[in-house]
Amino acid sequence: MAVSDNVSKFLTDSIDKQYDHMLGPDNSRIVLVEYGSYGSTASATAHEIVANLHTRFGDQLQYVFRHLPDIDNEVARKAAILSEYLSLKSVDFWDVHNELMARGKNLTEADLHSIAKEFGFEIVEDDDWHEAEKYVDRDIQGGRRSGAALSPTFFINGRRYEGPWDESSLADTMVATPGHRLRMATVDFVQWGPSSGIALLGMVILAFVLANGPLGERFVSFWETTAGFSMGQNTFELPLIKWINDGLLTIFFLVVGLEIKREFTVGRLSTARAAALPVAAAAGGIVFPALIYIFIVPSGYLTMGWGTTISTDTAFAIALIVFLGKRVPVELRVFLTASAIMDDLVAILIVAAFYTETIQLNYLIGCGVITVALAAMNRARFYRPVPYVLLGLVLWFFLHEAGIHATLSGVILALFIPTRPPANLSALGVQAQMILRAEAKFNQNFEHHGPSHRALAKLDALHDRIESPADKLLRRIEPISSYFVLPIFALANAGVIITTGIFEGNWQFMTAIIAGLVIGKPLGVWSGAWLASRLKIAIKPEAYTWRQLVGAGAIQGIGFTMSIFIASLAFVDNDFPAAKIAILIASVVAGLLGTAILWRTPPPEQETASSD
Repeated sequence: MAVSDNVSKFLTDSIDKQYDHMLGPDNSRIVLVEYGSYGSTASATAHEIVANLHTRFGDQLQYVFRHLPDIDNEVARKAAILSEYLSLKSVDFWDVHNELMARGKNLTEADLHSIAKEFGFEIVEDDDWHEAEKYVDRDIQGGRRSGAALSPTFFINGRRYEGPWDESSLADTMVATPGHRLRMATVDFVQWGPSSGIALLGMVILAFVLANGPLGERFVSFWETTAGFSMGQNTFELPLIKWINDGLLTIFFLVVGLEIKREFTVGRLSTARAAALPVAAAAGGIVFPALIYIFIVPSGYLTMGWGTTISTDTAFAIALIVFLGKRVPVELRVFLTASAIMDDLVAILIVAAFYTETIQLNYLIGCGVITVALAAMNRARFYRPVPYVLLGLVLWFFLHEAGIHATLSGVILALFIPTRPPANLSALGVQAQMILRAEAKFNQNFEHHGPSHRALAKLDALHDRIESPADKLLRRIEPISSYFVLPIFALANAGVIITTGIFEGNWQFMTAIIAGLVIGKPLGVWSGAWLASRLKIAIKPEAYTWRQLVGAGAIQGIGFTMSIFIASLAFVDNDFPAAKIAILIASVVAGLLGTAILWRTPPPEQETASSD
């Protein structure tokens, strides 16, 4: 079973006894809601399955049918209206429903008149007919609100069901065990917009509490434990903190690289016009914080900390945006996400360019060879992911040994993971039907349990063609990055033992970090976007105001993940804990400031009216 992408779509409208058609008692432990359509082969098939389920579960099941007629089938809409029309004429709805479903996809307008006569009525567009239209429209609107796009769509106990709707799969979900319910509750959380930010925040708080508790020293020193492996005479060992920051975080950089690639190929940044505003804003949001930091901090090794002020923690930023709900227009969410992704890309490049001390030429040559091999496989349209991943691991090792930060391998790998044009879904659908029809004929002549291996291989090939390899990899590893890599990173890096000595002599660069993120970010984001708009390079959407854009810029001051990561490269000894505290303070202040601005900013039409 799978669920929808947004918690607001998980729940259907509550059962309404005045309008809904129900079979089964109100106290049933299972409520099955179907949005279906007459004149549809799929819904007719589902009708038979539901009948079997009703027989199987009896009084344990309450079944509710709602109308979602196929858009391209006018007869389907008239059939839905007819069922409600005859119901208003005191004809049993389920008798009409069963008769309409029995006609399957061959339902015609003549059939509607024939069915009406069978129940003793003529189709007349009287007041009852128009009232029936309202009932059908109500169901359609409810279905759209609940995320039902096609017929049939099922909801089981208020949750949209997106798995296979054969009888066995539906029944297994209906009799969910406690373990199954726990798993689905976890899926609910993961699918909830702010969940990744909340998971990250939870680990930050946990790390801070553990570091300043009775076992604080042990907790902090634990991450310095060395681990590795040996191959003959050769050993490769790193502290746990390095395995996390140099190893696990590579997955995060791979996700960022894949997201950037998607945005520039088929996403929001695929055209110059669309990309100009967030790119210009990101540029301003990088330059201004860095300049503020350099202006405050005196010359010396501490100036290398300017990189801590340039990036945005996308997970935290999006979590705040989702919490703000309708106060943040969709267009502003798109702007913030695209701008934050650009921040991350530049931060990755800055790590490679400015935070590399010594370079081992022989390993660097090896990196070049691996990169050429990746490019060759991409050019040859080699779509299997395993060779790319294996070469990516070798590239990671070569980069590490070359002295360049190994996480760059994630971005390089993302660059060469292949994409391809969107599939022709109609052609693939027709081909799948041909395969299944051939299997049906085959099964008539032979005793056969399920599709043949040859048919399964063909269906696997069609399924593989539906999604680009890059998109498929992103879909699979993004949850790993959000709910494992980043929380582990936060747990390992956010633990700071607070002592009075930690602030001694560090106020200046701590102030620089806070000023860069809290002041420099919104100022830079606004300046970059305003300049691009003024020079006619980009156009700001009318859906949000300049004040709202400043609020989004303030939220981009939540640096956390990348800021702490760069701080670990730029600072040493007592400076690093002080930098982490400054980053945490700045991220909290930036989040509160951005939330306050967006909370108090009126919609564009109100702002315009007040200024007239």
